[in-house]
Amino acid sequence: MRIFLAAIVIASLAGPAFAQSAAIPKYGELEGKKPHEIAAEKEAERNYQKSLGRIPEQKGSSDPWGSVRSDSAPKTDTSKTAPSRTVAKDPAAKRAKADAKVDGAAR
Repeated sequence: MRIFLAAIVIASLAGPAFAQSAAIPKYGELEGKKPHEIAAEKEAERNYQKSLGRIPEQKGSSDPWGSVRSDSAPKTDTSKTAPSRTVAKDPAAKRAKADAKVDGAAR
């Protein structure tokens, strides 16, 4: 009876592991595309390129808020960068700079 139960336990544990091993492709079992699949992909690519050629060219701007904005509004210049700040590397210089700020604020 014990042997029978042990066999059932081993079979129940080995079943899921055996089922998972069949899904792993072995080396050399990978198949390439069939000729009809390659032809279908080429045909789909050709049709796609044809459909791109049928799209009309855009005429002008497509700004939906263009009529709402005024032309006299000041435009911001994004080419300017923030002014660079020099940082003292010397700790004593940092403290002196901080002290100067405190003295200047107290006056």
